[in-house]
Amino acid sequence: MLFGITGDLAYQKVIPALQAMIQHKDLDVPVVGVARSGWSRDKLLERMRASLADHGGVDEVAFAKLTSLFGYVDGDYTDPATFGRLREALGASERPLHYLAIPPALFEEVIGHIEDAGCAEHARVVIEKPFGRDLASARALNAVIRRVFPEDAIFRIDHFLGKEPVQNLAYFRFANSFLEPLWNRNYVDSVQITMAEKFGVRKRGAFYEQVGAIRDVVQNHLLQVLSLVAMEPPSGFDRDVFLTERFRLLKAIRPLTPDDVVRGQFDGYRSSPGVDPRSTVETYVALRLAVETWRWAGVPFYIRAGKRMAVTATEVLVELKRPPRDVFGEAEATHPNHVVFRLGPDVDISLGARTKLPGDRMRGRDVELVAEHRVGDEASPYERLLTDAMEGDAELFSRQDIVERSWEIVDPVLGDETPVHPYASGSWGPPQADRLIEGAGGWHNPDPPASLHGEAANIRG
Repeated sequence: MLFGITGDLAYQKVIPALQAMIQHKDLDVPVVGVARSGWSRDKLLERMRASLADHGGVDEVAFAKLTSLFGYVDGDYTDPATFGRLREALGASERPLHYLAIPPALFEEVIGHIEDAGCAEHARVVIEKPFGRDLASARALNAVIRRVFPEDAIFRIDHFLGKEPVQNLAYFRFANSFLEPLWNRNYVDSVQITMAEKFGVRKRGAFYEQVGAIRDVVQNHLLQVLSLVAMEPPSGFDRDVFLTERFRLLKAIRPLTPDDVVRGQFDGYRSSPGVDPRSTVETYVALRLAVETWRWAGVPFYIRAGKRMAVTATEVLVELKRPPRDVFGEAEATHPNHVVFRLGPDVDISLGARTKLPGDRMRGRDVELVAEHRVGDEASPYERLLTDAMEGDAELFSRQDIVERSWEIVDPVLGDETPVHPYASGSWGPPQADRLIEGAGGWHNPDPPASLHGEAANIRG
């Protein structure tokens, strides 16, 4: 069951994922879309075709198979009769999957009707972020869902965790032994995580007014990336073992205070459709976090996210300490060694080093040793996550204790606890953010796509 099948998320992500699942032979069961749009099935199929045309193209064979599997129930989510028709559409299905791509405000009523109509027995449910607006609402939302579904039947989607480069970050850390001796306070000087987007809020001004950068990408995506960078090695890839290590890492992060945060808003945001002309919602945020573990004591972690930035890039920079002595007197080589995980749109892992320039003098240059990521026929995050949810595999989904701990970290700085500073579109955010990182060498601004610092020495796999 796909609730919200006529919405923007379905158009942008879910419908292309369904076609891909058929292409990869991962979908061969009935699919029922549910919406309150007053549409006919034919109109919905036209929209589905348009979605595919806008996202890679229509595979006529796969689309024919998808339409043969597809049913549609149109009706008001507040009307029990809608769910009676849904029960009929389910037929003899024994383990239905309910995907709620609808506003969280509707969850309680929809889940109640699912239960009353007899559609919850042996079923699973998939819910989209945001999982609440703060800690209190996240707990209330979970209570609503748990009244009907057990924890092992709840799949909380954070599509960032389904991205191939994010999974590769965890794999690279724990599949190779050479990083572990360096991956601690003795050798790491700081860690920076940047999620920059060159575009603005597009047509989502009204939505963005309700969330802002902290709720939109920090509480979920970027804290999860930080946990993958800094967590202890798990004993295996069992779902609960892996998630428990992520939770332990988040538990060690000190909750934020106003002194740890700088918020910004790009010039022109307030004139965007759906935005309050006096809005104080942040489109940029910079954070300084402390991970209070033996491994990371004293190592600052920085997170930066923003709209209308200079480039679109998501990147993790693990900056290593300088050698204890400048043997060659090269004061300009401030931090020659680092590890970069480029998570998008270009994808690579690179190691920063110094090599000698040709000639008589002992002078060097920065080079990047790049492990190129070759994009093959990879599953999209939504294809991968929907397939996993259908199979009951929760490895790449979040867990309630992780959700709650993430809210505990950011809760103290939500809203207008700190001022919002203006910044120019196409910049790297407000200059006030520089104070957070004083003494750590400054912010590392990711390069535009398809370029690297220094000279690249490619290590091809």
